[in-house]
Amino acid sequence: MSKTKKDQKEILEKLGIESLNPMQMEALDAISSNASVVLLSPTGTGKTLAFLLPILEDLDPECRNIQVLILVPSRELAIQIEQVIREMGSGYKANAVYGGRAFSKDKIELSHPPAILVGTPGRVGDHLRRGTFAIENITTLVLDEFDKSLEVGFEEEMREILATLPKLRKKVLTSATQEIEIPAFAGIKDPVYINYLSSGKAQLNVKTIKSPSRDKLDTLVDLLSPLRNSPGIIFCNFKDTIQEVSDHLFKNKINHGIFHGGMEQKDRERSLIKFRNGTYQLLLATDLAARGIDVPEIQFIIHYQLPHSAPEFTHRNGRTARMNQKGTAYVLHWEKEDLPDFITPTPDEKVKKMDAQTSITWETLFISGGRKDKISKGDIAGLFLKQGNLQKEELGNIELKQDCAFVAVPAEKAGELIAELNNSRLKRKKVRVSLI
Repeated sequence: MSKTKKDQKEILEKLGIESLNPMQMEALDAISSNASVVLLSPTGTGKTLAFLLPILEDLDPECRNIQVLILVPSRELAIQIEQVIREMGSGYKANAVYGGRAFSKDKIELSHPPAILVGTPGRVGDHLRRGTFAIENITTLVLDEFDKSLEVGFEEEMREILATLPKLRKKVLTSATQEIEIPAFAGIKDPVYINYLSSGKAQLNVKTIKSPSRDKLDTLVDLLSPLRNSPGIIFCNFKDTIQEVSDHLFKNKINHGIFHGGMEQKDRERSLIKFRNGTYQLLLATDLAARGIDVPEIQFIIHYQLPHSAPEFTHRNGRTARMNQKGTAYVLHWEKEDLPDFITPTPDEKVKKMDAQTSITWETLFISGGRKDKISKGDIAGLFLKQGNLQKEELGNIELKQDCAFVAVPAEKAGELIAELNNSRLKRKKVRVSLI
């Protein structure tokens, strides 16, 4: 762990952020000066940065053990927060632990304890029972999207974890839901509430679309015709439905990715990577993608299947019209199907099929080297620009992971780049370059 702490200004400069938004400024002040804070703010408004900045300020650079524990409901959110902390370049180590990866890998990383541990309640509870890491220096606890953790069945694990942390002096709870109930086991007394759920100026336009057929597949294709070159998410309730819709979209030459809980973690992560870098403009997803994942600004979402509840409707819609931007939520329903009470019908929206096909602009290349090999984004950019002869505007998004990296490149150049760059050397490491 570095003993040189970066101040807030340096961190924001590194992240490319000129200034904090009002919610972040209020949260920073509240978390810095209060023992219990409940932060309520819509998805995409910067809650992660809002609680990380004051927490980093409070860390002891001399301490060699975990000082902050952040509990999250999903693997994706754990990975996302770990990534944000690393991108902040604070000098403090952070690790994420979650189900779906080898426990032995966790133990290796935790043998050199991070200052901040991010994890799902199930995996963190497992580590606590096995005594993998010391707990005496954990003084700050963040329950991020805590209502979602309760919703997906982590109550017992969270109760157990809090009972084993006797030296907590600061607790932060976050949610994107208005109607929340703080569980008694959280031990929150007289919290300071920061509520920005109803203060945003986001411009969400909800449109209901009637389909003459019950399966709605052709209506979906017609609706996507003018939209398919803009980033959007199509929400389904079941993974079987996703497969059915996916087959129909491919049949109509509409490129897309899929994301649901039945996928392997690696495949889910790669779907998000390709969605973020533009390889996919469309993502077919269950409500797993409604919150707690890092995806780009979405211009529209489509409720292919109607959500089961008002909170689900809200969270799905929260993926678009974020941070004062415009966005559209399309509600696709069979003409003989009644809408639930929480969805207000709009005048019939006519959709017409257009002949234009989606062209795949980007492909994503995998590189078998990452941070642990001392490889930086600059090293990767240099390889593709110099040895790969790409122009700067042809180099897409680079995502650098601990042991690998992903690079978006023009689809028509992917093959020649693989031929040219495979088995090249980056920081003394011979790396494989392949298409994913």
